[in-house]
Amino acid sequence: MRTYRELFRTPEFGPLFLTSSAQVAAQTVSGLALGVMIYSSTGSPLLSSLAMFGQPLAQLIGATTLLSAADRLPPRAALAGLALLFGLGTAAQAVPGMPVWGVFALVVVLGVAASLGGGVRYGLLNEVLPREGFVLGRSVLNMAAGAMQIIGFALGGALVATLSARGTLLTGAGLYLVGAVVARFGLTGRPPRASGRPSAAETWRNNAKLWSSPPRRYVYLALWVPNGLIVGCESLFVPYDPAHAGVLFAFAAVGMLAGDAITGRFVPPRWRVRLDAPLRLLLAAPFLVFALDPALPVVLAAVTIGTFGYSATLLLQDRLMALTPDDLSGHALGLHSSGMLAMQGVGAALAGAVAEWTTASTAIAVMAAASVAVTLALAPGLRARPPVTNPA
Repeated sequence: MRTYRELFRTPEFGPLFLTSSAQVAAQTVSGLALGVMIYSSTGSPLLSSLAMFGQPLAQLIGATTLLSAADRLPPRAALAGLALLFGLGTAAQAVPGMPVWGVFALVVVLGVAASLGGGVRYGLLNEVLPREGFVLGRSVLNMAAGAMQIIGFALGGALVATLSARGTLLTGAGLYLVGAVVARFGLTGRPPRASGRPSAAETWRNNAKLWSSPPRRYVYLALWVPNGLIVGCESLFVPYDPAHAGVLFAFAAVGMLAGDAITGRFVPPRWRVRLDAPLRLLLAAPFLVFALDPALPVVLAAVTIGTFGYSATLLLQDRLMALTPDDLSGHALGLHSSGMLAMQGVGAALAGAVAEWTTASTAIAVMAAASVAVTLALAPGLRARPPVTNPA
């Protein structure tokens, strides 16, 4: 499967595509509104970063207790139910008079629930598409995410200016509900991929099994840490330049969209193992220019070029699937998604803490340098192509 026409002719890919796009748009619009609302009320770069990107930190709780359910719940019901929960929780954050601690309590609750989302969604993608179509399908979902982020940040900035941050949060809640409706009525009812009852003990056993393999362990670290540190850089766009934060986020989404389009569609399989490290270096190096506090056009160019490197995730996910048995595919992808998003929350917290003591531009450069260092440290363990695990 090498063409988009073949991909969209695959039954169920279209509804899954629409569900994922609606949720990304909702998350983008509501995240920007929440960051602006918290920054305007507290003046804290740290709290603003955590409001926008802190929800993934709570996914660590779900990843260690709930993740075994990713393969043990009917995918359609799980996706629709999670989207409904996110819509209700986002609407609650917009309630007038909601204290800051109440907003962050909801961030934690929604983050714990979101730990299932990635495993269910990408496990279903692995079922819907043939094995050779996974990278192309995943790249299209990433491209849609990039497009929805461009639209979402532009729309979110306009809505914050016209409706206020709380009104924008309600718009995000409505988009979540659209995703719930599409998932419920567009996807086919499928049985769970694995039998047995989900439990915290089963989650721990599967996590330990996945983590016990050194090749998988290196892949997980490469998926989680370098891009999490760069998301920390992005979490400081609001305190770095409040007037142009939406533009910075939009250009970042353009770079990510271009990277996913080119890497997912045109990189042949034999090159995939060679390009993930260069792409991760490309992701981090341009952000070093923030140390010079350059003019806005230079910053926009650096952000666009750097975020092209997020496409390394596609290549590493392909390697992860080659190393993982089919009956653990949802759990493995859920662990990847939860760990990656949690590391993004850690990156946002670290970046916000550094910015509290220095400046936003200095903190961005520090996080970029750390990402480069981690990529270089992981390179020896990822250099050789590991053997493929027998799916049986």
